[in-house]
Amino acid sequence: MENDKINEEETATNNSQYSADNITALEGLEAVRLRPGMYIGSTDEKGLHHLVYEVLDNSIDEHLAGHCSHIVTVINEDNSVSVKDNGRGIPTGMHKKLQKSALEVVMTVLHAGGKFDKQTYQVSGGLHGVGVSCVNALSSMLRAEVHREGQIFTQTYSKGIPTTSVDIIGDTDITGTIITFRPDPTIFTELEYSYETLAKRLRELAYLNKGLHLTLQDMRTSDEKGEHPTETFFSEGGLLEFVQHIDKQNGREVLVDVPVHVRGEQDNVQVEVAFQYNRSYRETLRSYVNNINTVEGGTHVNGFRRAISHVLKKYGESKDLFAKAKVKISSEDFREGLTAVVAVKVPEPQFKGQTKGELGNPEVTSIVSACVRNALEIFLEENPAAAKMLMDKVILAAKARSAASKAREMVQRKNVLTGSGLPGKLADCSSKDPEKSEIYLVEGDSAGGTAKQGRDREFQAILPLRGKILNVEKALEYKIYENEEIKNMFTALGVRIEEKDGERVLNIEKLRYHKIIIMCDADVDGSHIVTLILTFFFRYMRPLIENGYIYIAAPPLYQVKKGKRSIYCWNDADRDQAIASLGGDKTGNVGIQRYKGLGEMNAEQLWETTMDPVSRTLRQATIEDFESADATFSMLMGDEVPPRRAFIEANAKYANVII
Repeated sequence: MENDKINEEETATNNSQYSADNITALEGLEAVRLRPGMYIGSTDEKGLHHLVYEVLDNSIDEHLAGHCSHIVTVINEDNSVSVKDNGRGIPTGMHKKLQKSALEVVMTVLHAGGKFDKQTYQVSGGLHGVGVSCVNALSSMLRAEVHREGQIFTQTYSKGIPTTSVDIIGDTDITGTIITFRPDPTIFTELEYSYETLAKRLRELAYLNKGLHLTLQDMRTSDEKGEHPTETFFSEGGLLEFVQHIDKQNGREVLVDVPVHVRGEQDNVQVEVAFQYNRSYRETLRSYVNNINTVEGGTHVNGFRRAISHVLKKYGESKDLFAKAKVKISSEDFREGLTAVVAVKVPEPQFKGQTKGELGNPEVTSIVSACVRNALEIFLEENPAAAKMLMDKVILAAKARSAASKAREMVQRKNVLTGSGLPGKLADCSSKDPEKSEIYLVEGDSAGGTAKQGRDREFQAILPLRGKILNVEKALEYKIYENEEIKNMFTALGVRIEEKDGERVLNIEKLRYHKIIIMCDADVDGSHIVTLILTFFFRYMRPLIENGYIYIAAPPLYQVKKGKRSIYCWNDADRDQAIASLGGDKTGNVGIQRYKGLGEMNAEQLWETTMDPVSRTLRQATIEDFESADATFSMLMGDEVPPRRAFIEANAKYANVII
C-alpha cells in the first residue's frame, strides 16, 4: 500500500510538469533516424538492402524518362555501396525558395525531388520524394558526385547533415550521378550486403526495363586472377523473358512454348503483362508498379485475375466443356499452374505505406482487366490446340479441388470414437495453454519412444512420424489428405483449412502448440525428412511459419568422452576442438561416438542435448523472401532433375553445414 501511494504521488508530479516544454518537434531528417522502420520497413538485413533499392529507384526513374541506359552498382570493400548512372545528373543550381543548392535540397529535405513535376517524370518509383534523403539520414557517410553541364560537383554528408559545401572538383564530358553511402552501424543490426540479394533485384529490374544495362560488382572478394565478381543484367524480351526465366528457375514444364504477352495503355496508365501455364499445381504471380515489387498485390493484380477468370470461363461455357465434364468451376481453378508477371506504370499511384507493398488505385483494375481480356480472347481463338490443353488443365484442377475438399473434410471431422479426435500416436502434454506448450514431430517410432521418456510431460508433446511423409510438391492435393502422417499432424495441431472468399485459408485459432519442433536424425535422410515436412508447412500451413511457430531441433553429431568428462559436438570443428580440450587426438587418448540417429541416444542424453529449453539449440524457420523460398521448394522437390542437380553441385561444399 505504501509503494502504491508513492507511485501515485510520482505520477501526479509528472502530470503537473507536462507542458509545452515536453513537446518535441523533430527537424530535418531527425524523424527518419528516430523511426527508420516507418520509412524503409526495418533496420535488419531487409532494411539494409532497401537503402540500395531507394538509390537505384532514382536512376531507374531517369531511365523511364528516357535519359539513362547504364547503371553500375558496386559493393565496396568496406561494405559501403556506390550506384552510378549515366542520367542527366541531379540539378545543382540554387534553389530559389530555400537558397541552397538543389543537390543539397534533394539529399537533405524530405519530400523534395523532381517526382512531383509530371513534366520531369511522367512515372516514377521514388514517388514520395523521401528515398535518397532517407538513405542519407541513415548513413554514417554519404557522398554525392554529379556530372552535369561540363562540371563535376560533389558534396558529402554524415547522418543526413552536410559536412562540406557543394564543391566543383573538375571538368567532365559525361552526365550522371554517383551516390556512395555507408549504412550507419548505430541504426542497422546487419551491415553485410548480400551479393545474391542485390543480383536478384538487378536481374528483376533488367526484365522490367528492357534495353537497360545493370551491372553489379563486388569489391570484397576476387578470384585467382584478382578479378572481382561482376555481372551485367540485360533483357531484350522484357516480361516475356521474365516469365520464361521464372518457370525455368522453378523447374516447371510449360504447356505452351511462347507466353501470352500483353501491352496496352489507357488514361496514361501503361500495362504490360506476360503469362503462361505449366504442369504444376500452383500459381506464381509477381506484380510491379513503376518497377516497385508490390508483394501484397493490389488493384492491378485484381484486374489481371478478373480477366483470366472471365475469359476462360466464357470460353469453356461457349464450348460446353464444363457441363460435359460435370464439374463446378471456381476462380482458383483458372490459376492453377499459372505463372504471370503484371507490371503497370501509373502517373500517380496510391500505395499503402512508404514501402509500397500494395497498389490502391481503383481505376487500374478495369484498365488491366480490359487489356488482358482482349489479348487472351485473341490468343484462344488463334491457338485452338493450346486452348484445349489449357481447358483440360482447368477441368482437372476443378475435379482435384472437389476431391481435395472432400478428403480435407474427412481429415478435419472429429472422430466420434476417440472423442477428442487426437491421433493415437500422440503423447500429449498436460498443459492446455498453447503459448506454453510445444510439440515434437519426431522421425521414427524408436526415437519417438526415447523422446517420450526424456520429455517434460508438463509442456512437451511427442508425435512420432513413420518414415518420410508424402512429397506434397509433386502430389495432387486430395492425395495429401490420404497420407496418414499428414492427417496426424492436422489433428494433433488443431488447425483447419477453410474456404474464404473463394480462397483456401488456414484457421489457426485453435492451434494447440506455439512451438512446433521438427526433430530428425542428423544425417542426409534426416535432412530430407526435415525438407519434406518444411515443404508441407510452406505449401499448406504457411501462417505457422509466418507467425514464428515452426522450429528445427539440432541434435548433436558426436559425443567426445575421456574418463568421466564428455562433450557433445554438432559438427566436425566442434569435435576436433573437444578432442583437443580433452587432451587427445583424432587417432585415440579419447572416445568418439558418432550418433547415426536419435535412437542411439538414451532419454537423458536426448533431453540434455536436444529437448531441455536451458541447453538445447532450436533453429526457427522464417520466410525472408517468399519468391526465393517458393523457387527453392519447387526446384528441390519438383519433377525437373537438371535444376536440382545444378543446385546440389553448386552447394556440395556446404554439405557439412546443412547436415
